[in-house]
Amino acid sequence: MCVLTQLCLPLSQQNELNSFLWTIKRDPPSYFFGTIHVPYTRVWDFIPENSKKAFQQSHIVYFELDLTDPYTISALTSCQLLPQGENLQDVLPRDIYRRLKRHLEYVKLMMPSWMTPDQRGKGLYADYLFNAIAGNWERKRPVWVMLMVNSLTEVDIKSRGVPVLDLFLAQEAERLRKTYQELCLFLPFPLPQVVFALNQTLLQQESLRAGSFQIPYTTEDLIKHYNCGDLSSIILNHDTSQVPNFINATLPAHERITAQEIDSYFRQELIYKRNERMGRRVKDLLEEHRDKSFFFAFGAGM
Repeated sequence: MCVLTQLCLPLSQQNELNSFLWTIKRDPPSYFFGTIHVPYTRVWDFIPENSKKAFQQSHIVYFELDLTDPYTISALTSCQLLPQGENLQDVLPRDIYRRLKRHLEYVKLMMPSWMTPDQRGKGLYADYLFNAIAGNWERKRPVWVMLMVNSLTEVDIKSRGVPVLDLFLAQEAERLRKTYQELCLFLPFPLPQVVFALNQTLLQQESLRAGSFQIPYTTEDLIKHYNCGDLSSIILNHDTSQVPNFINATLPAHERITAQEIDSYFRQELIYKRNERMGRRVKDLLEEHRDKSFFFAFGAGM
């Protein structure tokens, strides 16, 4: 097992590497594979051959979301929106709305300098990328805006334009395999807690801009742990750096309780309830198709 400060060697140079692949013992065998939502080029060379072989030999591949389906993308976009006639300005406190608007203006200003020559060579423009991520933000539900703000960082912007691992696998399997959909992961979230979460998110981003704060982990940390096969890392419980960590010792006691409630909510919705839903569907599929080998690709945070 490697340490975070070390860079894992490519698979061809490693004797041993933990794998995010689990075998379901049956005849034929089926598999669980843990993915992460990062550009596939950052992790593909570190994925062991047994995982790639299981993917290629399975009869059917299932994903949490069919990211190749236009309907899925449209439905995901729709479920992020506030009810018809409502705008974010109507539901957020005036100060937080103004700070959010100011931060997004800063991001839009900085985005051209964040983009790489490779991205520009592929025809990606800063305005297009900003609109693709933050377009129509005034109509989004606050919890989705919070996640959006956490994805609008220099490191994450530099990785845009390359399919994430989940999408890459879906594209590879598209013509021969079957996918299923699991839409709108977030249930209604009490507005006071959403406002607290968005405020903490903005405070973190404002502190990052001022150079007075360093986030506990980054997308780079997530990639390093995944490439090293670090199954025990708490970083992988989040699956993406979009979900912020609000719990810290500087918060007053009552705010720390709120932060813990929000952390529990995300853990419950993104991990525990997801696993229960997936588990029931996996069981039904395996019982219904006893002669098929399945490859279930889910987020590695379990």
